[in-house]
Amino acid sequence: MLTAGDSAPDFQLASGSGNTIRLREFRGRRVVLFFYPKDDTPTCTKEACSFQDHLGAILKKGAVVLGINADPPRTHARFSEKYGLRFPLLSDETREVMKAFGVWKQKTLFGRRYKGIERTTFILDESGIVTHIFRKVRVKRHLEDVLTALS
Repeated sequence: MLTAGDSAPDFQLASGSGNTIRLREFRGRRVVLFFYPKDDTPTCTKEACSFQDHLGAILKKGAVVLGINADPPRTHARFSEKYGLRFPLLSDETREVMKAFGVWKQKTLFGRRYKGIERTTFILDESGIVTHIFRKVRVKRHLEDVLTALS
């Protein structure tokens, strides 16, 4: 499991726009990397729209936003278009990146055990070092915490 001070694992994933995004392309900029369970579900939509609503403030702090889940790129494209999201949503269909970041976990819901994404946000510095980790994110006040961490 990653901790603050670790180097973020590099990755290469397809985006909803059809481009391949490599984490190393963002060296020299801070990165807000959020892992979320599913496109176009109520809580995930609130989270993504919250990042979109505060995108200007995040960009002013010298950071970019990237979202990752296991949905295919075409689903990301529809989700981005529907809500006007102007940051890349990346598709980790093999779940290798989620495993590398330690967010693919055993979960329990109504007594049923299953594997799934633990809603988590990482902030990386300009060198790709993890500076902040927000695990088991509660969406309501999350952006305030992210903006504070970027200050």
